[in-house]
Amino acid sequence: MRSPLSHRPLRASLLALATVLAASPALAQDQTDADARNDDLIIVTAQKREQSIKDVPITVSAISGEQMDKIGIDEFDELSAYIPGLNIQEQSANNPGFVIRGITSDSGSAQVAPRVTIYLNGIDVSRSRGSYFDLFDIERIEVVKGPQATLFGTAATIGAISVVTAKPEPGFSADLRGSYGNFNLYEGRAMINVGNDKIAGRIAASYKKRDGYISNIAGDAGTVSARTVGQQQDDLNGIDQFAVRGSLRIWPTAESTIDFVFNYEQQRNPGTAFKSGSIAPTGGTTSPFTFAELGGAPADLSRAILGLPDLGLNREVYDASVTFQTPMGGGWSLASISGYRKFDSLETFDADGSALFFLEFAEDAQGEQFSHETRFAYDSDRLRGFFGFNVFHEEGTQAVPFLTDEGTYISCAPFPAFAPVRNNVGAALGVAGAATCGALNSANPARNATAILTRGAATVLPYSSSFTNGGKNTTFSVFADMTFDVTDRLELSAGVRYLSEERASTYTAVQPGSQIFASLGVRGVSLLGAADTGGQVFRVNDSFDAWLPRFNALYRISDAVNVYATVSKGRRAPVLNLSATATAAGAVPNFTLVAEEKVWNYEGGVKAAFGGFTGSIGAFYQDYSNFQTSFFNQQGQVVPVNAGNAGNFGVEVEGALRIGDNVRLFANYAFIDAKIESPNPAFQDNRFRLQSKHTAAAGIDVTVPLGEGTELFLFPTVTYSSKQFFEIPNTDRLSENGYLLVNARAGVRLGDGKYEVTAFARNLTNEDYLIDAGNTGGAFGTATFIAGEPRLYGVQVSARF
Repeated sequence: MRSPLSHRPLRASLLALATVLAASPALAQDQTDADARNDDLIIVTAQKREQSIKDVPITVSAISGEQMDKIGIDEFDELSAYIPGLNIQEQSANNPGFVIRGITSDSGSAQVAPRVTIYLNGIDVSRSRGSYFDLFDIERIEVVKGPQATLFGTAATIGAISVVTAKPEPGFSADLRGSYGNFNLYEGRAMINVGNDKIAGRIAASYKKRDGYISNIAGDAGTVSARTVGQQQDDLNGIDQFAVRGSLRIWPTAESTIDFVFNYEQQRNPGTAFKSGSIAPTGGTTSPFTFAELGGAPADLSRAILGLPDLGLNREVYDASVTFQTPMGGGWSLASISGYRKFDSLETFDADGSALFFLEFAEDAQGEQFSHETRFAYDSDRLRGFFGFNVFHEEGTQAVPFLTDEGTYISCAPFPAFAPVRNNVGAALGVAGAATCGALNSANPARNATAILTRGAATVLPYSSSFTNGGKNTTFSVFADMTFDVTDRLELSAGVRYLSEERASTYTAVQPGSQIFASLGVRGVSLLGAADTGGQVFRVNDSFDAWLPRFNALYRISDAVNVYATVSKGRRAPVLNLSATATAAGAVPNFTLVAEEKVWNYEGGVKAAFGGFTGSIGAFYQDYSNFQTSFFNQQGQVVPVNAGNAGNFGVEVEGALRIGDNVRLFANYAFIDAKIESPNPAFQDNRFRLQSKHTAAAGIDVTVPLGEGTELFLFPTVTYSSKQFFEIPNTDRLSENGYLLVNARAGVRLGDGKYEVTAFARNLTNEDYLIDAGNTGGAFGTATFIAGEPRLYGVQVSARF
């Protein structure tokens, strides 16, 4: 148990700042138009009605599309640096990790529910392999922290990210922009809006292509990969993506709207730089920040078994929604939101991170979902609220094909059952058994494990297997939430959601026996150690329900300062974890029910807006039971487990100050102290994955008018993240010690902002840092490391009409 004394300095700071903010009425004598003058007071709809962010009695951060353009945010991982308590890690568009207050949601299993809700125009799109999308033509993004089941429903265990795209407007407008940068960056964006006060349409599109920033020498003459797989690969961690959005708004009456939105997105990105920390590329080192040699598999085998001839991602997402909103009279209004989403994602990756034909995997994930919500809202002088129902259905599969060379795999996989064979290969190479794998990493054709084990009959002996998990979820929920103004200054809120869900999981596996072990007289040995289901598809299903309440209080100390407190409950759905176990009679289902994760969230804070200043400070404590975590097993599967109890204490601060018309400063800071408190020694006192104790960001936005509609602008920012661990259990080897990044945008605006030329740079100091470590290779004794982006720079030209 942590000592209460450890948080006294933070509590003292919180009290001191609250005292300063509470005294602010002296600085805010004339607040009648303060909110209107301050463009940092974004109007949000986190509570299903339009409110100034200052008046929302929960911890919510927001950023407008205009602010995103100024900073240069067009991807989720760029957003996280400017929202306290938010961390978004993007290995690839297929594998993002969304972290709110230190709690991660990044599992790709179709059997596991997300923790963080990602909303696109009010539709839940949280399923991991379909949750990434390009951030273009955005109205605003709201990040709501803490359990929000009443407001967001299905997956808002510890928070929600709500993205609202720009909607059609009457009149004509257009936006064109193009960028060029290092690593052959080409980016183009376009938007056109036409309409009148009855009907309006808007089309926006985005294309981005950039070479990988980790050079891949695979297949070059004289390299190990040229001998082992003969396959050339593109440079790693590049981008090749396209997205288009069509929106239509109809006004049946002056106050009613119907919005149709269709999104399509595709990625054809090159491979992810999972670089081995123990096997160096030809002529290189194991540093993740230098060139790599991810050889993959021979192209014909890779295409036939894994689905693509080389390393990379093929992903498509289709999304459609319709939203109807109308007043009903007497303070009542109706909202109806329906959505459909489908994704198909295939990614091939070299999990061993080396030139060897060792751990070649693919992930073929497919998902489809439908949702509908009807909500009735009431608004009067003292009473506001809403109630309604939600139906959500999703189903999907995650297939994981595996491909290797048998001799290489048996010599490199550190499993005790392989030791005698591995030692024989080592003896033939003149090395100890543990050094066998490293000895195979050579351009010398004599160093070939398969040739040694087959006495020269074969130099490559391909082995392939696969497993597929499936998940289906149908959830029906009803909800109600009410806010009552006890006095002009005090408002109390209470809400609850009841949900009933039907969950089902499926599992099937093809795990053939090894030819090499068969030649040694041992038949039926699966190299991954998994059971072959013999064509059977195992199934399990169950039903669950839950009551999820929230309670809020807001007190207006003055027109400029509010204080609030919140108590809310969240849950992550139970996992029907299904696989297979081999028995003498054949494979049988191996089923484990991982209990639902529960969290009680307690938080409070202060929000203020006076003059040119807006700011907030909040503290929270989250009490978890049945905390769900996961690990890679030796079959390459992500296995969810119950880690027991966990606690999470934190403080979040953010503020912005406008000085005159031409200078704006902003800063934020988050402290998060989260640990697993389970008595299980495998988890006790471990920090959560991707959780930094300290994060901070600051920046200044300066404009210099030159007259006649021309101005110069400068927007430098700095972000900091302290040490974080990439796996549980925590180890220093699989961690990032912390890093500071400096970014900047500068340029000139002409014609009263109609035209703009911008120079931009990210990671100006070219800081080396990791975004992940361990990964699938870690389960096979060869942990891999992924480098963050180096210095990226370029020029953007834009025009608005």
